[in-house]
Amino acid sequence: MDEQYPHYIEFRHVYKTFDYPVLVDASFHIDPGETVAVIGRSGVGKSVMLAHVMGFLKPDQGRVIVAHQDVTDFSESRLRDIRKKVTMVFQSGALFDSLTVAENILFSLELREDYSEENKEDVIRGLLEMVGLYEYRDAYPSDLSTGYRRAVAISRALAAQPECILYDEPTTMVDPIMSDHLISLMLRLKKQLRLTSVVVTHDLELMRRVADRVVFLFEGRVIYFGPVPDLDQVDHPHVREFLAMDRVEL
Repeated sequence: MDEQYPHYIEFRHVYKTFDYPVLVDASFHIDPGETVAVIGRSGVGKSVMLAHVMGFLKPDQGRVIVAHQDVTDFSESRLRDIRKKVTMVFQSGALFDSLTVAENILFSLELREDYSEENKEDVIRGLLEMVGLYEYRDAYPSDLSTGYRRAVAISRALAAQPECILYDEPTTMVDPIMSDHLISLMLRLKKQLRLTSVVVTHDLELMRRVADRVVFLFEGRVIYFGPVPDLDQVDHPHVREFLAMDRVEL
């Protein structure tokens, strides 16, 4: 680990503008094994923040550190190495519709050279049992609910044995029972695998149950960064308003 970059992920005064400022002097950090939630209303830059972590976007100003490396000016080939360590579970699930659940996970396993053909089936079984979906191994994504597709996407992400996992609105557009299932799954993964995790969400229950710390974004700025319990003591009117809502639906 580079002593210059002790945090696993760090944003240092990051600015990003499209038609309007999306990130404004954003600074925060995430330590190895920590789960940080990024919250705020729709359109405040949460998903743009994730895109910077993955290297899909580059900041106009500031530095982005990922996996203890300054990736701001990395080439696409160097970013591919980072993406072997950091994986993302997209809101859509981003599964291959033409592949079964098991084949979707196998696709991720093919990227790794340290799995033999013999144990790939064991890995698929273990991952699907971990997310409670082994019975759906031969189903296609179109056969599954939104929540189940996300659970499969999580197991596919884990197949790559990442150090860090990014979740983009994991409980959006799922029913309360499936939401609870996904939150319990994320909590289990946090305890068992000790993965570094970033959770973009507007789900306060998810934030409170899973996150160690929280980044609160408002108009592109980080207006709070700290422990989840301390968020209740913040006097900022937009934080107060956000917390007053049990759950905001898109």
